[in-house]
Amino acid sequence: MTDHVHDLRSVREATDRLLTAVAKMDNAALSEESHLPGWTRGHILAHLARNADALVNVFEGRPMYESASARDADIASDADRSLEEHLTDLRDSGARFLATTEPDQDWSRTVELRNGVTDLAANVPFRRWVEVDLHHVDLNIGYELHHLPEEFTDREIAFLADRWSGRPDVPPVTLRAMPDEVWHTGGTEGTPVVLEGPKDELLGWLAGRGLKGAHLAVVAGDGLPELPPL
Repeated sequence: MTDHVHDLRSVREATDRLLTAVAKMDNAALSEESHLPGWTRGHILAHLARNADALVNVFEGRPMYESASARDADIASDADRSLEEHLTDLRDSGARFLATTEPDQDWSRTVELRNGVTDLAANVPFRRWVEVDLHHVDLNIGYELHHLPEEFTDREIAFLADRWSGRPDVPPVTLRAMPDEVWHTGGTEGTPVVLEGPKDELLGWLAGRGLKGAHLAVVAGDGLPELPPL
């Protein structure tokens, strides 16, 4: 089983990195474009705070979000707040999430996330870590894919490779990171593809981030496949 205690510690560390970086911004920077199309930096910070509260709902047996439209409306309404308001909300919502994980509970139980997705409670801390660290990259403030902790990158590559496995709209893909790390993803239809390159580029392709694998070497197949949106 996933080590949720370790992952919760990683969530705290990632949150501290994020808060330290965001505190160096100013109000004007919040309205500037992030790496996510259509979202400002303020949208990302609002999403991170509301995601923390949504995961509290998950642990307490409520729907993660009231609805998709309510989720989007909350992000839109909170995006234009001041830097001080964003920082306070990030700290407080993050603390609420961590407090919900402190009582004794069955970490092997199944919980429900968005859109009917289920997972073990023990995996939720890693999901929160992913939200915090990947969206830190999305803020476009100097924290890039190659700055992510190596453990995070390895685990997220494995997670996303599994996510795209069995998809009929994705050809069979072998991912290679030198010297000898290999992952497999995609379905069974189409010409097999082999992609090779540094792990941050492999993660960028799988997650639709950064240059989205533009610097990966296609050593077999018909070119870099296009993945569906996450």
